[in-house]
Order: sequence, then structure tokens, then C-alpha cells
Amino acid sequence: MSVYKDENQNSWYTVFYYTDWKGKKKQTTKRGFESKREAKEYERSFLDKQDGSVDMTFSDFIEVYRNDMKNKIREHTWQSKNYIIDTKILPYFSKKKLSEITAKDVIAWHNEIMSGRNKNGEPYSSEYLRSIHNNLSAIFNHAVRFYDLKINPAVKAGNMGRKNTIEMRFWTKEQYLMFADVMMDKPVSFYAFEVLYWCGIRLGELLALTAKDFDFRKKLLHITKSFQKIEGKEVITDPKTPKSVRTVTIPDFLCDEIKEYIDSLYGLKPTDRLFQITKSYLHHELDRGCKVTGLERIRLHDIRHSHVSLLIEMGFSVVAIADRMGHESIDITLHYAHMFPSKQQEMAKKLDIERKD
Repeated sequence: MSVYKDENQNSWYTVFYYTDWKGKKKQTTKRGFESKREAKEYERSFLDKQDGSVDMTFSDFIEVYRNDMKNKIREHTWQSKNYIIDTKILPYFSKKKLSEITAKDVIAWHNEIMSGRNKNGEPYSSEYLRSIHNNLSAIFNHAVRFYDLKINPAVKAGNMGRKNTIEMRFWTKEQYLMFADVMMDKPVSFYAFEVLYWCGIRLGELLALTAKDFDFRKKLLHITKSFQKIEGKEVITDPKTPKSVRTVTIPDFLCDEIKEYIDSLYGLKPTDRLFQITKSYLHHELDRGCKVTGLERIRLHDIRHSHVSLLIEMGFSVVAIADRMGHESIDITLHYAHMFPSKQQEMAKKLDIERKD
């Protein structure tokens, strides 16, 4: 340790060498510490981060993790991840050494998080609890893969929140048509919901659409981007996952509707957004339609679920549906398994015929 007292300032400072990421040896100085102990802790923490040592504190490793990951994750996702880290993870694990955090510590953290409440005073949903835990587990996984942490204590502790409790509500085709009829008095609302329901795309994908994304001759819709509002700024990003970049075949009637809508937009350029509205606007329109029709209020994202439900009812396979929806794997599509009609009776009949033959 190279820690010294600055008599003039009545404070402590440290001077030491370290090796940077290019392998070059450098000297650094840090001043203004109130005590010798604080100066020593700073030097030790700095060197641990440079060496990638798992003996660093959890908060120091978070700095390393952020530097490693910030350019690899979509901006909107990164913003959400940082919020969870700052508000739900760091307050508990901040001062603990990364290498000394155990499954027991994670379980104690689970209990603290599960006792929390959202802004409405309600318990966190199982889906949100799993998301919080998965963010912690991702941090430990990074330490295991790249910094030689022996085990991921979050995996050993197991997740929190009940599995398979995501409620997937949806409208039938008949219910959607009732809703769409009410929306016809506002063209932008009607056409926006038409694309959401009949194509099953995500809200961000809808809001990023331009006339250039439609190929009416081939009846195709190209999904290549997503619209997000991040810290008050409107941003066009890549879609949610690599598989989200896809081409969706659209029915004839929808081609006609969208062409009609585009023709009604005076001065529209091929690269202008077709739906220059907000998520909040569509929430209000959803409320309005449900109030008039008496339909059960579902979430905007449930309209995507409604599209999946329609495809299942029409008899399409899991693989075909996953491809159209841009699911990263068919495991995601299989979350809708409860919607698939049972084939048990059909199986029994065929087995009966097989036995008789």
C-alpha cells in the first residue's frame, strides 16, 4: 500500500501502480480521503476491479458488469435493468464481497423483496419477482463465466415467485370485432388495433412502422425496428431479440385497409412513422372501447396473446406460430399450451382403431 498524509490539506492520499486492459503499467493518484483506512480501501477496491478479483465488493463488481454489458443490451432493456439493480439489488448486497455471497444470503434477500409493495400498495407480481431474481442471477452468471466466481448462489437458492403464473388474457375474434367496430370513429386507433390484432406484433414494433415496411404487392410486413420513449426522448431501436426481425404475411383485407390509411395521410414520406401516437393514447382508447362494448379490459400486450389464440384455434403448429410471432424459441410459444385444444379423445379413437386392426 502507498498511502500518505497530506499535512497541508489534513487529508490522506494514495499513489500506486496498476496494469490497464492493454497490459500497460500505469500510475494513479487519488486524494481527499478523511482517513488512512479509506485511502487503503480505495486502493484495494481499484486493484480488485482491475484484476477482476471476486474478492471485490458487490457494488464494485456492478461497475465492472455495467462496463462489460452496457453496449450489448438494448437501451430500453438496459434502463430497466439498471433500475432493478439500483433499487432492488444494490441496497442489499452493496457492501458484501462478491465471493462471500451465499445462497442463504439470496434467500434472505428474497424474503425482503417479497415483503415489498408496489406504488399502489400491492404485493409484487410473481412475474416481476422472477424478473428481479433473474437480474441478480445474470450478474452472478457473468462473474462465473468471466471472472472465475466458483458458483452462482442465485441459481442454488432458486427463483422467487410462483412459476407459470403469468396470466394470459385474450379476446376471441368475435370480441375483437366488437371492439374494432367502436374504434372506427377514429381512423388512427382503428388501423393501429387492426395491425396489432391481425399481425400479432408488439406495441413498440407497431409504433416504429413506416410505409416502407409494407410490401403490398407480396402482402408482406417487414419488422426491423422498435419505437421506445427513453428518458423523455423518442428512440428507434432494434427489435426485442434477433428473432424479432422477421417478415409477417398479411391478409388481403388488411393490405387494403393499410393502403387506405396511408393514402389518407397527407404529405407522408416513406420513412415517416405511420402511427405517431403514444402507448398512453392506446391505453385510453382501449378503456373507451371496453366501456362502450362492456368487454373485459385486457392489457395492450394481451392483443398479441389474442392473435396467438386465433392462430391456435385455426390449427397452426407451435413452430409456425413461433416464427410469425418472432419468439426466440418455441419454449416461449409453449407458454400458451393451455390454449391448445386437447387431442386426448382423438388419440383414444385412433388407438382404438389401431387395436381393432
